[in-house]
Amino acid sequence: YRLSNLVRPSIEATFAGFGLDRGEFDIVSSLRRAGAPFRLTPTELYTSLMIASGSLSHRLARLERAGLVRRVPSDTDGRSLAVELTESGRAKVEAAFRADMASEATFLTHLSPEERE
Repeated sequence: YRLSNLVRPSIEATFAGFGLDRGEFDIVSSLRRAGAPFRLTPTELYTSLMIASGSLSHRLARLERAGLVRRVPSDTDGRSLAVELTESGRAKVEAAFRADMASEATFLTHLSPEERE
């Protein structure tokens, strides 16, 4: 918990550089991890992220306005919509992830290989 509090500002600044907050990054990264076609139902998203459906709806609306996700007809239920990562969203989440990993790696530079392990 303490370590998370120490690195959180850096992580949030990295994501902000890509126009994302942490919650939005969680959504687009979940869609990216889902694999092609990078699509999940809202229920799958809020369950895996352990957030309220209302929180998800608000974040999805922002991501949709930014062109990072779109809602598409569900493959299994014609009455519902799934959330799909757009090409722009995929490029952004992959770039944000790479930048975050590079940033977080700098926290380990003062540790020996044994301490890193």
